[in-house]
Amino acid sequence: MKIKLANIAHGRAGDKGNTLLLSLIPFKPEDFSKLVNNVTAEKVKIHLKNQLQGEVKRYVLPELNAIQFTCFEALGTGVTTSIGMDTHGKSLSYALLEMEIEVG
Repeated sequence: MKIKLANIAHGRAGDKGNTLLLSLIPFKPEDFSKLVNNVTAEKVKIHLKNQLQGEVKRYVLPELNAIQFTCFEALGTGVTTSIGMDTHGKSLSYALLEMEIEVG
């Protein structure tokens, strides 16, 4: 069965220049392993392929029940100089939550 990440997790986004940080946090601690097992750096890069031009690194933070993705070359020329609609990348946390994963 496929489910959207939005059904089991929430996300946060941050940025520094042309680097985007995306965090994924499950609503319930028991869903953390589903995220760890199914949401890889490669899958995030594929899911957000139109925005992410550089490398994506994943950091699993078990003490926080969270995963953080550092996405390089993600915000055009950077937050302070980009003419893009969403230069801060905040909406990308919502775009990530649209990803579907296989569970069960």
